[in-house]
Amino acid sequence: MNKLTQRLLAASAAVLLAGASVTAMARGPGGCDEGHSGPRAEKMQQRMADKMAKREADLKAALKLTAAQEAAWGNFTSAMKPPAMDGKNRPSREEMAKLTTPQRMDKMQAMKAERDAHMAQRMEATKAFYAALTPEQQKVFDEQAHGKGGHGDRGHSGRGKHQG
Repeated sequence: MNKLTQRLLAASAAVLLAGASVTAMARGPGGCDEGHSGPRAEKMQQRMADKMAKREADLKAALKLTAAQEAAWGNFTSAMKPPAMDGKNRPSREEMAKLTTPQRMDKMQAMKAERDAHMAQRMEATKAFYAALTPEQQKVFDEQAHGKGGHGDRGHSGRGKHQG
């Protein structure tokens, strides 16, 4: 793929993402009529938790951790857990509707700061765990995280890598 095509794809993706963000903001913090609660959301959260547990188990088995690495594994998996989507950390539509536009923007920026802080914790936990691995385990971890056998492999034939 040439550089012009890559830039056009990147620009198109940015436009689509911006459009999706505007649509989501227009819908309000819940994003849909049901919001992030109710039986449907609980089922989705349970499916996600089940998938995450399976990926963790598969990764742990592939890494063949030693007893000395178990504490680092525990810290890593704890940090990787997403924050609970129980609605407490998300304002209601009614609450957001009472705010002025600048206040809503401030609220959204504060929520983004929380997400960024959580991401920073995940990055630090990943780096600390990675440092506790042997070079062979690091290679397995890299393969799993990059999609060669992990959840990132979406059935692509390996042609997604840059080919000049």
